[in-house]
Amino acid sequence: MKKIILLLTALAMFLPVTLSAQIYNLEGFWHDPDKTTKVQIYQPYEDYFCGKIVWLKEPLVNGKPKLDMKNPDPTLRSRPLMDLVIIKGLVPAGKNKYENGTFYDYNTGNTYSTKAELTSQNTMKLRKYIGVSLMGHTETWTRTK
Repeated sequence: MKKIILLLTALAMFLPVTLSAQIYNLEGFWHDPDKTTKVQIYQPYEDYFCGKIVWLKEPLVNGKPKLDMKNPDPTLRSRPLMDLVIIKGLVPAGKNKYENGTFYDYNTGNTYSTKAELTSQNTMKLRKYIGVSLMGHTETWTRTK
């Protein structure tokens, strides 16, 4: 009986360490919630992450590549959406959490502050907001290939 109690105590001590040690990799390919855009998240420098568009469900308009037509800067409206960096500057902020980034929404031309949290290896909660984080919304992105 003592051996069983000792074994259970040892397991109880190490189980939280094992569970809390799950660290997921932010880098990779991610689908937006409606699966119309695939973004590659990568680390251009050691201290932050970015994300660029690598696939669009509808990449063409009238047979030509989709452009950044909603950009508030008229000089940027002729740039293609493919390979456009829409997530910039996400820095690690704890286990599976990232903050201080920006998110450019090419559908509206708006840029938001953003933070992200990996809730599993294949699920990311991306929060876009203006000002404080409470004033925004969270999207669930899924890992893809």
